[in-house]
Amino acid sequence: MSCHHDYSDCDPAIAQLADLFHLLGDPTRLRIVLACVAAPIAVSDIASSLELSSSLVSHHLRLLRAARIVKSERQGKQVFYSAADAHISGVLNDMLEHIAEPSNGNEA
Repeated sequence: MSCHHDYSDCDPAIAQLADLFHLLGDPTRLRIVLACVAAPIAVSDIASSLELSSSLVSHHLRLLRAARIVKSERQGKQVFYSAADAHISGVLNDMLEHIAEPSNGNEA
């Protein structure tokens, strides 16, 4: 995974986790990952469902694959992408549930 921030003073695991959250912090990349969670999906299908160009989707998928957030599988002439593992889909589903919860009124 390529690191664009100076994490030299951080524990390597913290640096890697920060980089992972940074990648997922981009709304376009997050939408692409969420499109891959339910089932393997082709680049062209991601692009059309999110109204993005295939080249932009491919660019983001390269970064996401390098970070082990998504994985790819070739089937004939097409490449299908899915969440890399249950950890990725679990974290995303947990966060979606978290933001859907009503506020409990204890915020300062």
